[in-house]
Amino acid sequence: MTDTTEPTPALQASAETLLKLFETMFRIRRFEETATDLFKKGVIKGTAHSYIGQEAIAAGTCANLTEQDFVGSYHRGHGHCIAKGARVDRMLAELLGKETGYCRGLGGSMHVADLELNILGANGVVGATMPLGAGAALAAQYHKTNAVSIAFFGDGAANQGVFHEALNLAAVWKLPMVFICENNQYALNTAFNQTTSVPQIALRASAYGVPGRTIDGNDAEEVYHATRVAIEKARSGEGPSLVEAMTWRWGPHSMRANLREPRTEEAMSAWKARDPLIRLQEKMATARVPSARIDQVKAAVEREIEAAIAFATQSPEPSITILDTAVYAPHHAHQEPTDRGERPLTYTQALNEALHQEMERDPSVLVLGEDIAETGGIFQVTKGLVEKFGATRVRDTPISEATFCGAAVGAAIAGLRPIVEVQIFDFVTQMMDMIVNQAAKFRFMNGGVAKVPLVIRGPQGGGIRLAAQHSQSLEAWFAHIPGLVVVAPSSAYDAKGLLTAAIRDDNPVIFLEHKMLYLGEKGPVPVESYAIPIGKADVKREGKDVTVVATQAMVAKALSVAVLLEDEGISVEVIDPRTIRPLDEDTILASVRKTHRLLIVHEACKTGGFAAEVCARVVEREFGSLKAPVVRVAAYDTPMPFNDKLETAVIPSREAIADAIRAVMKA
Repeated sequence: MTDTTEPTPALQASAETLLKLFETMFRIRRFEETATDLFKKGVIKGTAHSYIGQEAIAAGTCANLTEQDFVGSYHRGHGHCIAKGARVDRMLAELLGKETGYCRGLGGSMHVADLELNILGANGVVGATMPLGAGAALAAQYHKTNAVSIAFFGDGAANQGVFHEALNLAAVWKLPMVFICENNQYALNTAFNQTTSVPQIALRASAYGVPGRTIDGNDAEEVYHATRVAIEKARSGEGPSLVEAMTWRWGPHSMRANLREPRTEEAMSAWKARDPLIRLQEKMATARVPSARIDQVKAAVEREIEAAIAFATQSPEPSITILDTAVYAPHHAHQEPTDRGERPLTYTQALNEALHQEMERDPSVLVLGEDIAETGGIFQVTKGLVEKFGATRVRDTPISEATFCGAAVGAAIAGLRPIVEVQIFDFVTQMMDMIVNQAAKFRFMNGGVAKVPLVIRGPQGGGIRLAAQHSQSLEAWFAHIPGLVVVAPSSAYDAKGLLTAAIRDDNPVIFLEHKMLYLGEKGPVPVESYAIPIGKADVKREGKDVTVVATQAMVAKALSVAVLLEDEGISVEVIDPRTIRPLDEDTILASVRKTHRLLIVHEACKTGGFAAEVCARVVEREFGSLKAPVVRVAAYDTPMPFNDKLETAVIPSREAIADAIRAVMKA
């Protein structure tokens, strides 16, 4: 077996340890056999991925863990959960989609988790457990709990970018983490040697300066000793290790069994002859473990499985009312200041002050991002934070957006309140899995009990000639995703209060800062810390003839147009939603009932934009109040051009807004 470090000491596990390993492995084997049987009978629906053949890896690794240690898994994750201590009755109930399951029937086979046991969950996205596990390790390191984080993944995931990014990040920060690659030699149906450039995945560890070892994953005793070495290194502050455990899954990729079987009968027979349970029983015989004790273990597990079947099949299915609370943690109530004071701050200064005040108030708040420490970020929003709070809480990251964002998600799940700065918001495309499939869905997939207090903030929009890949307005993407909060402040006052509220919120918040607002005029901002309620719009100017709903940099344009049109006898009411999701419908609808006309303006492209959603809601609920068609003013449906005149033409202008209002008034 490949070994890039010193060899594992030739240790022999005690008879008691061997018996304990066998008990865990036999429990996993019988659980998976039961699940397969119930799937064939149509009791388990959808799909599930059997762990049969790989039991030694979960059992050997988790035997070295404590309750405070974290485990992250992948779609073939039943064995990891059971080995970490999960109850088989609640596991089986989850596979059946029952209310009594670990995730109350909302997660299913690929998302089983138990945060009380620090099981971060199985994951349906290949490789995702590694960034999340890095975040849990960061939280353990930050809190100095002496805990370690284990990331289990398959050989296919070792070709994902996040494998390399997470291994690098964990090595740079010396995170207490162990990467366990369960190399069953087939990623779905394609052979490992057809897709991977190295003969063993453990060889890649040397590229990141960490120990790497390939072991026999069907030998529970070897797994136990090899992972103990790696776990002890991590626990002692020596950083991560990569352990590759060679193994074989006995069944197809999933229980659906609707794909060809690429493996030969000869290979199947050879690997089944190396059954990890039989091999362990041979070791127990050598260690003189009484057969009566083995029989007792088997009988106890059989009773446990029988009870689990009864529990799961008799448990109720979840009510549809679970959906009302499963997506979002409740937003905190905040009292907005009645007096904004007279102290002028820029938009950037207001954001910076909010960060300073919240980091001082709450030691669990930390900031991650590219060039945010000594540099202060390219727009200087994080200026001065590292000098005050230190490099532990203000962390410059590698240029690996998917992984440092994923690490922030994992850290939030594990008890921190991370803030991620996206250097330019277009780069969020590199983070989309971690935002959309991980942060946004985590609470829901875990039965509505988890919290993911995370802020992802940064500059979007055009106006400063950064062209197509640095100038997009992407709020509609995120507003479409249940589980995300989307905030878009338009003034210094709103920026400070909404960022404060976002940091304190227990949900993942997308916090959008327009580049032109960084360069805008100063506005009054209270000195004291304050939070603006999430989901509360602001009527920036009252009027009686037409309602204009505007976002971000368009708010100032709408207000200046309102002043201009007042001289023409048109009274314009300007509403800034401030929070795009959740949207304050009531304020908008009340205004439309008063003015009977509505115009929505934003900088994003018109097709599929935020304005279309506002239009639909108003038409659905207040169609009878409208005296004219709803009008949208938005950017051209083109990428942002570099040429300054073309950029100006693409972005909605004051003239375009004014002309649209005049047209609405004539309709």
